[in-house]
Amino acid sequence: MALPEKDSAPQMRYGVHIRAMMKIRTYLSTSTALLAGLLALCSPASAAKEKEELPLTARGKELLGKYTKELETLRAEVVAALPPVDAAKKTRFLEVRAKWNGIANANDETPPAERKAQDELREQTQSEAIDAAGVLLADLAPVLSSNALDPKLMRIAILNHGTPRGLAEFAQQGSDEENLLEKLFADEPLMRQILEAGGANGGEYGEAMQVYAAILKASERAREVGSIFQRLALGTSIHMPWLQAETKAVMLDADAEAGADAPKLPLQDKKKGGVYGIVYRTETGVAQVPRYLHYEKAFLDSELDPAFKDMNTWECRFITDSEYSNEDLAWTRQMMRNYRPDHITTKDTHWRYVRFIKSDVPYCSTTNDPSLGTRAQMEIALGGICGRRAFLGRLTSRAFGIPSRASTQTGHGAMSHWSPNGWVICLGAWWSAAWCGPQSGLDFLLDSQAREFEPEYQQVRRAQWLGDALGEEKVSIGPGKLGKGGGFWDGLAFLNKQIIVKKAEVKALELAGGMKLGESDELLGDEQGEDIEIPDADKEIKVAGDGTITLPAVACYSPRKSSDRILFLKSWDTGYQLHYSRLGQRPELFKYNIDVPADGEYELTSMAATVSPNIEVLVRVNRDEPVPFAMPYTKGFWESSKPLKLKLTQGRNIISVTARTPNRGVSIKNWQLKPLK
Repeated sequence: MALPEKDSAPQMRYGVHIRAMMKIRTYLSTSTALLAGLLALCSPASAAKEKEELPLTARGKELLGKYTKELETLRAEVVAALPPVDAAKKTRFLEVRAKWNGIANANDETPPAERKAQDELREQTQSEAIDAAGVLLADLAPVLSSNALDPKLMRIAILNHGTPRGLAEFAQQGSDEENLLEKLFADEPLMRQILEAGGANGGEYGEAMQVYAAILKASERAREVGSIFQRLALGTSIHMPWLQAETKAVMLDADAEAGADAPKLPLQDKKKGGVYGIVYRTETGVAQVPRYLHYEKAFLDSELDPAFKDMNTWECRFITDSEYSNEDLAWTRQMMRNYRPDHITTKDTHWRYVRFIKSDVPYCSTTNDPSLGTRAQMEIALGGICGRRAFLGRLTSRAFGIPSRASTQTGHGAMSHWSPNGWVICLGAWWSAAWCGPQSGLDFLLDSQAREFEPEYQQVRRAQWLGDALGEEKVSIGPGKLGKGGGFWDGLAFLNKQIIVKKAEVKALELAGGMKLGESDELLGDEQGEDIEIPDADKEIKVAGDGTITLPAVACYSPRKSSDRILFLKSWDTGYQLHYSRLGQRPELFKYNIDVPADGEYELTSMAATVSPNIEVLVRVNRDEPVPFAMPYTKGFWESSKPLKLKLTQGRNIISVTARTPNRGVSIKNWQLKPLK
């Protein structure tokens, strides 16, 4: 079975309703010309970053002076080259922005009348700000549409984000480290690709270049400029740069198998805050080079979603940073191909892959039992509360090459992922209740939408870069203060994103499930499986020379169509399978007619796939009492069960199967009845 083709219809992203943004009272807190010389500079450095600021060596102090002077010089040159801004229009814009900044957020104790007045003021002020920004943007279109200042602006953006001190701390470690930064600053296409993808996490441009160099050394394909391999290599590098000295060599070593399962690295707080909304810390201690190589191989083996090949560098950075091991990623793909192929091929891209969490990861107390297998196998087998389910939702998305992020909500864990129709929240409430790292959910949604219109979004970037050049404060993108503060240019950039989305008339999709799905096992009413036509050949009952009867699981005479409990699925490889779901309104029977030549005993076995231990179904022959039949714990692989002895009578026999509620799901490929002599 092939993976679903990427939607060919025009991509319509989720809309950020400006009115909705204004009415949110409280936000919940918390390429390029590749460098040939880069390949020779991939040896990891040995100095640990144990303090917020490392002591500078003599060379470090020289480098600090160099980077500081360069930043000051570039800023002066950019300021001198800027055309004048209409004073009256700028004053009007800043007045409206000040008015916006002064609007207080309502809280639970705010009287209804006051809350209404604040909402109306917020709506009016937002409209005034968009109008004032639109007038200025029309005047400034020549400078914002031109790339003449880009070489200087990009260097300023990196120097400003990485800080002269932070870059000096990295470069003082040795000539290799210093040369990595010099090569970055000499490669304008690479700087552009990095900045267009959101910059290096935490401003760690040197560390990101180390990782990138190591990946390029390990993979010839990653050196193919502009390819998905190169975009993935760079996205991985700029999103996962932080390494401690004692583990850095292992993390960068493509041959270090232990690296993929290494424990989480201590998170560094140095230079908190991402560039324009990117997460300020990495949540994984996974080795970057083996992680990249894992995805390269999976793509070449046609194991990833068809959309993966078109992901840009910004999207790629949210694919490889899974906290699960490469083994878990590979297992997830294989398990779902065996156990629930329908969640891979579904046309519902809102829930593709993630729907597995709804169908097979129960909402229950979170427990641990390492004897059940790897981390992912154990967590799926046991289930858990919202946080674990959100982690697993990101796993199922990223395993197939779909970008995904944590989208935390008050007292609740949710997740979001890319879809052809825009980024979407799963297992939780809408974007207004979420935040992604330091970034509010609404800002991330707005940014992801505006990025779809690249020529217009490039003007957003240049306005942000100009804000860096003038040393302006950035507009807040965090919960509770979204859109407040910031200088002239960064404020203009923020409003321009809203204008881009509003002008494009991007429509918002409705949220399916929400918190109801995130914190319960309740049904949504759309669980019934798709009706499929099963060829007669795939339902044929076969009898071997020794009398063994092989009965396809889909050959039951009842039911004939899928329900919310019993689903008929097209198998990933060949043929069909039956899935008995853990969800559904009530237990159901599926029944078979079996003809046998004479009275006798038979051993019944099943070829089944399960993701949970201790699964038991009930098997009934004719009018006998139902007897328990143990399904093996297969960890999602196809395995034969232990036999159950049954007595069959000459002629037609009816075998019925069901399960008590509550139950866990099981997929069955076929049954076998072997006569006992």
